[in-house]
Formats: sequence, C-alpha cells, structure tokens
Amino acid sequence: MSRPDQASYMLRAAASDVGRLYKGQLLDLLDVREGHTVLDAGCGPGADLPALAERVGGTGTVIGVDRDPAMLGQARERTRRLPRVEIREGDVLDLPVGPGTVDRAKIDRVLMHVEDPATALAQLHRVTRPGARVGLAEPDWDTLIVDAEDLETSRAFTRYTTTEAVRHATVGRGLPRLAEQAGFGVETVLATTPVFRDVEEADHTLGLGRNMDAAVAAGYVDRDRGRRWFTGLSQGTFFASFTLVTVICSR
Repeated sequence: MSRPDQASYMLRAAASDVGRLYKGQLLDLLDVREGHTVLDAGCGPGADLPALAERVGGTGTVIGVDRDPAMLGQARERTRRLPRVEIREGDVLDLPVGPGTVDRAKIDRVLMHVEDPATALAQLHRVTRPGARVGLAEPDWDTLIVDAEDLETSRAFTRYTTTEAVRHATVGRGLPRLAEQAGFGVETVLATTPVFRDVEEADHTLGLGRNMDAAVAAGYVDRDRGRRWFTGLSQGTFFASFTLVTVICSR
C-alpha cells in the first residue's frame, strides 16, 4: 500500500473534525491580534495560513516557512489573494527569519519528523520577540490504541509505529521540557484525545493498512495475522485513538 500524497494528507487531516478542533484551540490560545507578525514554521501546503491572515488583519504579516517546493507551491496558490502572507523556502532548523521579529509562532506536527527538535525550538526562540507567544502541537504515538480482538497485534502495530514509522514518536510528551530548555516559559499544557469511529478516516490519518504492511515486512507481525487484523477492523464497531499534546509558551 503506497504512501499518500503528503500535501493531500495534510489538507484532509486539517479539515477533519479532529483537525479543526485542535487547530482552532491552538490558534485561540496563541491570541493572534491585528498587526502581529506571525510565523507558521513548517507550514506545509498552507492549510492554516488563511486563518492566521484573517487574525492579523490589514496591518499584520503572516510568514509561512517550509523546505518542500511542492508544499510551498500549494501554499502560494492558497494565499495568492492574501497580500499580508509571505511564503519563504527554508528549514525549521535554520529559519529564514530575522532575530526578534516575530510576535506569534506555531509549529504543528513537525517536530516529530525533524532531525533535532531542540534545534527547531532554539530557532523559534531566536526569531521571536520578548513577550511573544509560541504554540506547539505534537502527537504521542505511544498512546495509539486500535481496538481489535487480537490485542497483541494491535500492540505490535503501535510498537512498529513508535519504533520505525515516526522519527520522534513521543515528542508530544516532551514538549513542556523541550520548550523550557529552549528558554521559553510554559503557560498552558493540554492533552487532547482524538477518537476515530470510522475505519476509513482512521486508515487515512493513522495509516492502518500501509503501516501494517510495513510492520509485517519489518518482522513485527506475522503476515497472515496482520491481514486478519486489518480485515477485521472493517467488521463491526471500530475504535481507535491517540493523545495529542498542545503547549503554549511565552518568550
């Protein structure tokens, strides 16, 4: 089972009930105001940029940074009628933003993928002004649960996810510690538990089929047992969940 197009995946996830809930909460807690300069570090295809642009009004600026040219192309297209939005190519580990120039910043489900989350947070500290507010959101994939009669295979699926599929699978729980080590003051820590009752939506978001195939290939699960597990998820009542950690900190 092939990996889905990343931009389409991110946009669909952002538009889901789960995505709208935690993203709305994150933006509200960031307290973006008119005239602010706001940074979306690792903006992807720009799903959050229009909402940020609306909040900064006609006198603020929104900066979206990503290193993927395809993502940047979609972000530019999504914001081409928004003159207060700037799209910049760059890495969250070396942000193309001047020191002390940002009032609000967010990094959302990016730290779990980068080589060094501590460096990314140090970059956010560098570019933010004193008094700035920063929002962080990351899953803790150790908390991934998928209900199935074959409990051991569900546990093996989670072990594969945390060990092989995600670079920093438990970075969510470490956000308060990492933020303080970067020099921020932690103001708010929230844990949200997205619940999936629809197996197709869960398959899209959690990669149930493709990651089970990979878990089988890596020797975490027997092939026949893995196929029975995945097929059984579509039969009867479905339930899956994980924990998403949101941290708001101040400069």
